[in-house]
Amino acid sequence: MHIPLQSFYTFFVVCRAGSMKDAARELHVTAGAISQRIRELELRHGQRLFERTRAGITPTAAGAALYADIRAPFQQIETVARRDVADDAARQLVVSVMPSFASGWLLPRLGDFARRHPAVSLSIDSDARVVDLKTEAVDFAIRHGLGHYPGLEARWLMSPAMIVVGAPDLLRQGPPIRCPADCLAYPLLHDRERQDWTLWLQANGSPSPKARRGLSFSDEHMLVRAASEGQGLALVRDIYAGADLEKGSLCKALEGQWPTQFGYYLVGLPDSFAASGTRAFVDWIQAEAARSPGVP
Repeated sequence: MHIPLQSFYTFFVVCRAGSMKDAARELHVTAGAISQRIRELELRHGQRLFERTRAGITPTAAGAALYADIRAPFQQIETVARRDVADDAARQLVVSVMPSFASGWLLPRLGDFARRHPAVSLSIDSDARVVDLKTEAVDFAIRHGLGHYPGLEARWLMSPAMIVVGAPDLLRQGPPIRCPADCLAYPLLHDRERQDWTLWLQANGSPSPKARRGLSFSDEHMLVRAASEGQGLALVRDIYAGADLEKGSLCKALEGQWPTQFGYYLVGLPDSFAASGTRAFVDWIQAEAARSPGVP
């Protein structure tokens, strides 16, 4: 006889949490996965186990009876499972980060976080997809924008500047760059939107149709890599070029900087920021951002 323990445990957690959304966060699965498991259990029992109300979901009479039967056994199992595991280590902290920010800024710093907080199980979800923090099993997201996210709390991290960079050999062999318009004598490298060079040249009084020509890349890390290999000039956020500038594979073509309109924000539900298990990460990343070069 097959006993669907996963579905039973999911039902137990939903009853205890009082909502499918909170159960999804606790179990680190999507809200859709929670709904599917509950449906499977209801099909097995041949009756509904929850009913929806204005306040959320409430167990039916059958659901309440089932919860009374399984509550004590699952509580005992959880007690045994926690005996040798610290509370903060048992819970995985999931952070969604754009690939370019993850590789260009966050990744080099994660070793420091791991050394300072070895008990925190941190999982980085590097994906350009915008996750739904209200329904998905993700604690925080780091996003580039204006910081206006309805229903969520957003904490400003940094507003990196835009700088013009190129490979030393390319700049040495090419014509001198004394003003922004001089950059047009070089191949220009772009991000996917092909807007930065146009806006930057307009802001500096040098608009040109040539500003949109050249190779484009979907990832800013790839853009920096192409510039370091001498394929052209790149207009990039300074945090992505910092390591290459330090080792000399890139250098600034101009000293002037153009601050970006947007900033990077740590975004999450208010409850996520209030939870004791997340404070270590929140405090750490805010402190790291404050120490980053280019932060006003």
